[in-house]
Amino acid sequence: MPRALIVGSGFLGRALADTLAADGWGVALASRNSPRHWGRSRGQTWLPLDAVDREACLRTVEGFAPDRTVLVHGPSDVTWCERHPVRAWKLHGAITANIALAAPGTRPLLISTDSVFDGTDQHPTEATPVHPVSGYGRAKVNAERVLHTTARDGSVLRVSLVYGYEFPNTDKWLNFFSACAHRLVRGRTFLAPTDQWTTPVHVDDVARVAGALLEPGAPAPPPLLHLGGPERVSRAAWAGTIADAVGAPRSLLRAVPRAESRYASRPENTCLSSTFLRDVPALRDRPPRRVREVAWDLAPMFQAESHL
Repeated sequence: MPRALIVGSGFLGRALADTLAADGWGVALASRNSPRHWGRSRGQTWLPLDAVDREACLRTVEGFAPDRTVLVHGPSDVTWCERHPVRAWKLHGAITANIALAAPGTRPLLISTDSVFDGTDQHPTEATPVHPVSGYGRAKVNAERVLHTTARDGSVLRVSLVYGYEFPNTDKWLNFFSACAHRLVRGRTFLAPTDQWTTPVHVDDVARVAGALLEPGAPAPPPLLHLGGPERVSRAAWAGTIADAVGAPRSLLRAVPRAESRYASRPENTCLSSTFLRDVPALRDRPPRRVREVAWDLAPMFQAESHL
């Protein structure tokens, strides 16, 4: 049984743990706090870890002995990173270095972001020069550089806006998809910018692609890969698709400029395109799904909650 250590137990970390465990991996989620809405499942465990502590990272790696390591760590709150840019820069770099140095030979995979770009290019590829304009983007660029400096076998997978179903009682702002659906099924208005574009990718599709890159028998992936969804959509258009899927009237949506929304600081485009990802086996038969398909698949989960 191959073993994977996932550093970070947030939305994507938990989805990746589920995917790997279903494929027969032994999985450990390592984070400072116990994962929310997660119970110990077959093949999975949680390890308490302050990944800023290098000695703690060494102990964790020695105790679990992973074949592969994945870095999905934070801080990922864009607003917090903007208020504490130096702290965010140091944390992302330190955690990346600690795990890469503690687990040599595990082909560490760092999950990065479209925020490494300034949003002027509608379809940035792996060859597009980075130009972050936010504290979070600069922190991730630093983490990418640290990984490639400390782990020659490491790879970076940049992902566009990740979305999917999340519980409504989380203490953090839900991903755009869940936030919109939860409000609409309860008859509440929702603000969606008309001038902020993204290439959304469902969390399970990200986990599936990442799992394929981690396979013990698979060739080592390129040092850098992009993963975005198959379509470039504005948040306002996406919100309209969600409203239709959950059976809510579009009159509940308020289409506004991003300057009048919580996305005022986001670039116009948070999109990704890839030159290399087409060669990943997981994408040959099952490319990432379109937002309409996912919205209709998940709509019953939100509709059921509206009656609780």
